[in-house]
Amino acid sequence: MQGTHCVSGTCTGVVVATGDNTVFGRIAKLTNEPKTGLTTLEREVLHFVLVICSIMFLMILIVIIIWTTWLRKKYPDWISVPNLIISCVSVAVAFIPEGLPVALTASMTISANMMRKHKILCKSLKTVETLGSVSVVCSDKTGTLTQNKMVVTEWAIGEKRMIAAQARDAMILNEQTNPKNNSISQIRAVAGLCNAGTFDASTINRPLHERVIHGDATDQAILRFSEGLGEVAELRRFWHTKYELAFNSKNKYMIKAFSLANQSGLSLALPSDIASVFGPGDVLLTIKGAPEILLDRVSSYVNPSGVTITLDEVTRKSMELIKDEWASQGRRVLLLARKSISGSMFPAGMSSLALESEMNKQASSGLTLVGLVGIVDPPRPEIPDVIDTLRAAGIRIFMVTGDFALTAHAIAKECGIVTTRDVDSVDALHRTTTIDPTLRALEIDFGTDGPRKAIVLSGPELITLNEGQWDQLATYQEIVFARTTPEHKLRIVREFQARGQIVGMTGDGVNDAPSLRAADVGIALGSGSDIAIEAADMVLLESFSSVVEALRYGRMMFDNLKKTVAYLLPAGSFSEFWPVMTNVAFGIPQILSSFLMIIICLFTDAVAAIALAYEAPEADVLLRKPRIPGKDRLVDWQLIVQAYGVVGMLETTASFAMSFWYLQRNGIPFSTIWFSFGQIPDSIDPDYYAQKLNEASSIYFVNLVVMQWFNLLAVRTRRLSIIQHPPLFNRATQNWYLFPAILFSLVMAFLWLYPHVFQNVLDTAAVPVEYWFLPMGFGVGLILVDEARKYCVRTWPKGVLARMAW
Repeated sequence: MQGTHCVSGTCTGVVVATGDNTVFGRIAKLTNEPKTGLTTLEREVLHFVLVICSIMFLMILIVIIIWTTWLRKKYPDWISVPNLIISCVSVAVAFIPEGLPVALTASMTISANMMRKHKILCKSLKTVETLGSVSVVCSDKTGTLTQNKMVVTEWAIGEKRMIAAQARDAMILNEQTNPKNNSISQIRAVAGLCNAGTFDASTINRPLHERVIHGDATDQAILRFSEGLGEVAELRRFWHTKYELAFNSKNKYMIKAFSLANQSGLSLALPSDIASVFGPGDVLLTIKGAPEILLDRVSSYVNPSGVTITLDEVTRKSMELIKDEWASQGRRVLLLARKSISGSMFPAGMSSLALESEMNKQASSGLTLVGLVGIVDPPRPEIPDVIDTLRAAGIRIFMVTGDFALTAHAIAKECGIVTTRDVDSVDALHRTTTIDPTLRALEIDFGTDGPRKAIVLSGPELITLNEGQWDQLATYQEIVFARTTPEHKLRIVREFQARGQIVGMTGDGVNDAPSLRAADVGIALGSGSDIAIEAADMVLLESFSSVVEALRYGRMMFDNLKKTVAYLLPAGSFSEFWPVMTNVAFGIPQILSSFLMIIICLFTDAVAAIALAYEAPEADVLLRKPRIPGKDRLVDWQLIVQAYGVVGMLETTASFAMSFWYLQRNGIPFSTIWFSFGQIPDSIDPDYYAQKLNEASSIYFVNLVVMQWFNLLAVRTRRLSIIQHPPLFNRATQNWYLFPAILFSLVMAFLWLYPHVFQNVLDTAAVPVEYWFLPMGFGVGLILVDEARKYCVRTWPKGVLARMAW
């Protein structure tokens, strides 16, 4: 009984389909299709790995070439084959930021935890960043953009229209003036009988608007309308259900057929002329659904006097006019109809398959239109602001709904999804042909009006589009997809993905599940169906407005990952590489030990890199256009220039200077180690030489650790000044975790350098106090250089430095 509201009891079930052939089965099959390919974050990390490994292998190759062509011949005792292998491994250790995997995982986890505090549940850490890259959001309407609290506001019988609040008074008046042909009683009967909703027994004594109804939102609205005119339970007791076809998104209608259980039911449901000839074995077929589907099947209608008359062309056009007018005002319009069928059409012993076939045949023509109802599902109050925020962030928002096109368009205008008066239709899409599948369609000349802005399409129109038309459709800023099925929604997602868009899909219903699964980021509402939540990557536990915070944190995560890489590369890669390279190429003793390289990567830098994950979003994070995967890289040439060419160069030069200055002050001039290749002057004691090299190595290490404190403060923003985005005393920008991270790196430096047990085993040494404070001056200089760069970027946003800004 999956997908039903059955809780307990007994019944006789008729199996009409099993497995993947059922409605649930088809949706489940589409939903279970695995996502293929890498997420945007995985692609960026792979790109970074390829870049850093390419540089690493190039440097290793240079080391091998230097050794093979020069050192092996001229200085055979300097680097043996085993030492060459150690040097190559040292280059690999130096270039690869070992702390990045830890920082990356921690950053995703921290971002997901921040989102949880805003009532956003991330089911997959990888999709947190993907959300920041989303360029198109396809949103379901009912329950997502709207409140899913539908209310019947208007109804029409024939050409007579009336608001729902006046229905009861009008019915009582009809009872007095025309008791045998009460038109309102007839529409009330079809509304109550052709309905899958049922009142919860525990709330049946409450006021009507407070009662709980089991059923979808449309059935709830119509059931409340019918109950407001009379007790539905009494009406249903007079009729036995003989056949039922549930509403589905493909047929757009539901059928319920009844046999008479009590003669009193005739006067409530039928006019006197039909009731008088309705026999004991006859069947009353009731049908409710989309007017554009059912109106062609109608041959007669009930007029305001309650009499059934032939539907002429004038009246048909009037009914269509009412439907279009209500739909254009954002109402969901449903047609209620009935048909009396002779019992001779259903002989005894008729099989269930034959019964179903006959019922569908009878429902295809000869219907009597009882009336139209207009239902309002008001948008959530926060939706217009959410749409404005997403649009300011460069994201296109499309509505995807099963509603009639005019209704969908009206709701889209009310929500702010459609903002232009002139809206295109499918006729605006030219049937161009793309010759090469890798090429996009021909450019269309839009004339003086510029690019197209808004278009409304229906599901049946979607399946007629060719590749060229989809290419044109992908250029629109505002799109409303109406009358869509789960298959249509799935195709919409895949077509936009095929055109390089990162697609986010929001929804809450079973029919949204396949597209939620296929989207780059599937976003379900916590109030939605279990299958939608299961298929989604992210769940908004409170309201749709949380998607703004989700977007903010998704973009923030990518920014913070970029900052993390920019922080790790100068010391954890560039400054560790040059001691190894100068050792091989210039014969200088390796001024930074391989062990201290590991300490930098896994301890002193790693915790600070994790602290960067707590950085608050920068002020302009929701004013930028979405990141373009493959173009706006996690690690691009601008970041490499900043990390290696600016910060890395400053830190490396300062660290070398401090180390060699220390050796100079202690009787080991730079000239004695430059191109020495292991040769120690006779005037220098080897043990003294080794001790001072250990101290110089520790000084190089301390200089990097201290300068990285200031680099940590500098990389917090990419364009804003540290004054505009302070780390302390500003709730919107502060990050207290930076300072425990700095303290941790200080403790780690003391731990590995000062205890004698480590000094003897690891060849570390205590560092004179002045070599702790001198790097602070270099660090201040680093911040000043970066502040000057940021100032130039802000002042001249199109200048050279702005184009080089990471």
